[in-house]
Amino acid sequence: MIFSKIDFNDEEPLYLQIENYIRSMIDSNLLVSNGKLPATRELSKLLGVSRNSVITAYENLEEKGILYTVKGRGTFVSEVKSINEDGWKVSWSEKANDYGNLAEKLDIVKSEIPWEKNLISFKSISPDGELFDMEEFKKAFLNRISVEGHKILNYGYAKGYKPLIEHLLKYMNTKGVDTIGKDIIITNGFTEGLEMILTAYTNKGDKIICENPTHNTAIKIMKVHGVEVVGVSMTEEGIDTNELEEKLKSNDIKFGYLIPSYHNPTGIVMKGERRYSVYNLFKKYNVPIIEDGFNEELLYNSTHVSPIAALDNGGSGVVYIGSFSKILFPGIRVGWILADKNVIDILESVKRCKNIHTSFLDQGILYEYLRSGAFEKQIKKVRKVYKEKYEFAIKCINKYINPTFIWGEGGLHIYIRIEGVDSRQLLEECYKEGVIFTPGDIFSVDDSCKECLRLGLSRLSIEEIEQGIKIIGEVIKNLKIINI
Repeated sequence: MIFSKIDFNDEEPLYLQIENYIRSMIDSNLLVSNGKLPATRELSKLLGVSRNSVITAYENLEEKGILYTVKGRGTFVSEVKSINEDGWKVSWSEKANDYGNLAEKLDIVKSEIPWEKNLISFKSISPDGELFDMEEFKKAFLNRISVEGHKILNYGYAKGYKPLIEHLLKYMNTKGVDTIGKDIIITNGFTEGLEMILTAYTNKGDKIICENPTHNTAIKIMKVHGVEVVGVSMTEEGIDTNELEEKLKSNDIKFGYLIPSYHNPTGIVMKGERRYSVYNLFKKYNVPIIEDGFNEELLYNSTHVSPIAALDNGGSGVVYIGSFSKILFPGIRVGWILADKNVIDILESVKRCKNIHTSFLDQGILYEYLRSGAFEKQIKKVRKVYKEKYEFAIKCINKYINPTFIWGEGGLHIYIRIEGVDSRQLLEECYKEGVIFTPGDIFSVDDSCKECLRLGLSRLSIEEIEQGIKIIGEVIKNLKIINI
């Protein structure tokens, strides 16, 4: 206790020494605003002085507004603003390492136009919260708590909640994936999954090949790890296989990173034949694939297309990262990695180094929700809603914009190119009219996507979609007139 450290002298009155000591503790921020002081009887006994000395010190400080008393509760420190111009100043900007500096530089939340009220924002591809199945979620929460009790609120295992792992292994089987010799580790969403893989298996200077454009967060994670990103152009069918082979052949590639379903940002769903060709190219050059299973569940324009991981039956060349974040509850941050058991063994140790385990409560709720059958009903509902928004947006784009191309087969977003229009300049002008979107350069590993933009549809109403696209079209016309 701080009051046990007072060294009294014989020159000054005891009450004054107590008073000055309390003031010094407040100035040093060791006694905080509204902090309670010991009772006068308690403090006098602790210091070995008369109670009157303590009472006098308290009364003097109260007169000066430094303390205040609440009848029946005690004496407290007033709201005091401590100003110390000689405080310890550290130049943290000079101490930040390459990872920290680059992470801040690439942080689009800080650098891009933020969402504001009354803006029509095509930026987000997060799910519409109004579609969340709250009643079934509440049931899942209560059911799992009743089954597990306090255990689910304690520390868990780095690999994850066993019932959820077993459920996800069966779920991957339904996608056509052979899970013999493979295992699953639960992660805090896709982001941690990719970050863990790069932490365990890459060194600075390694090369990862990916579609160009691709998921901005993936680009950021690769760059902060010092990985060189090698882009391969996209066509309306998916990754350009001829260019892919050339770059696999001429570079020492560590991994491939692919998003075959509802590719972010283009929305392209790679067809089965091309998936097989792509898989065989990576196999030919012995380059393992990191497959991002982004939004596979939203596929509604065709029959089921198996993930690339399903082509790797009996093999260990594909590491699959899965998540339900865009179709269920992104706030619970649960994803998974399916890979060879040797990979999962290493990632389990990496996980312990990072955050011990993903919340067992969140995993338990998700497991209960999945096993209840609510998931299948929810998927049917969101597919219908997002399909309607997508098809309506396509009509609006053709009506108001008439772009060079429209890519995307549904899901949560559409990717378009407007030849001769810089999407950055377009964004600046649209912002003035109350509309924002995501410019293509954010997803590009070079300068090839400046005329492109992604339109996220998930959180907008039908009316907002039409109004926003109409405004974009009008701004494009004005820009083309100005640039003639």
